[in-house]
Amino acid sequence: MLTKQEFRAFLAQGIHFLDGATGSNLRNAGMPKGCCTETWVLEHPEPLVALQRGYAQAGSQIIYAPTFQAQPIALKAVGMEHQTEKINEALVALSRSAAPDCLIAGDITTLATFCESWNPDCFELLVENYRRQIRGLVDGGADLLVGETLLYPQEAEAILTAAELEQAGALMFSFTMQADGSLFSGADAGKVLRELEEAGADAVGFNCVAADMMTPYLVSKLRRYTSLPLICKPNAGIPTINEAGIAEYNLSRDAFAEIMKQCADNGALLLGGCCGTTPEYIAAVKQAIHP
Repeated sequence: MLTKQEFRAFLAQGIHFLDGATGSNLRNAGMPKGCCTETWVLEHPEPLVALQRGYAQAGSQIIYAPTFQAQPIALKAVGMEHQTEKINEALVALSRSAAPDCLIAGDITTLATFCESWNPDCFELLVENYRRQIRGLVDGGADLLVGETLLYPQEAEAILTAAELEQAGALMFSFTMQADGSLFSGADAGKVLRELEEAGADAVGFNCVAADMMTPYLVSKLRRYTSLPLICKPNAGIPTINEAGIAEYNLSRDAFAEIMKQCADNGALLLGGCCGTTPEYIAAVKQAIHP
């Protein structure tokens, strides 16, 4: 795993490109709705490998391993909690095989579906779950960790604590948030990002926010609170559900790329996509930034 110094030297080179959506693309490739993504990917690796290879070819420099909910408390639903470390190791290795020239980020997310992750009484439970996942990610050779789609500051604090206990290195955080710069928990996002900078995070920002004309303003607002590289990884607009039950997003790749260009102009340095985006979206963003 990269040390904080190594990762910050990498980030200091300027704008970098993240990957786009994983889950929505896997569902389009045949993954059943409501299944455990992590175990499905291990049983059907080809769609994931093809997707991540496409992101690498599109210009992504950091690829998120499909470990979004590979924590014991989540894997318990499919009876795989005892395999937490091995599952994380295997998924990192799979992403490495798909994109050997990219940095591979171990992906960690909110546990609000499974416990009251905002509740201080649950902090020890959060740390325990994140520690086991991080242990597998580190053993699997992840280059860095990313806590993404977080809802509560307590989740980020638990990930920081778990990462320190497991002696992990580089670490990024991104929250899902509202256009006014508040987390869905009600906390002021700017203040939370500033506190994470002080606590040792290496990059901060947002993901899973609808890309629209407010997104560049959100970047501008958050930029005032932190000197860290800012992550901007929004959805491809606003989703609607079609007759087949699949979410469709309203922004074309060119419209998405134009918004992302404005986000970069306003100070975002780590650019990617979340729900509804594809390798073509990332290629369009890169073309808009570096024509």
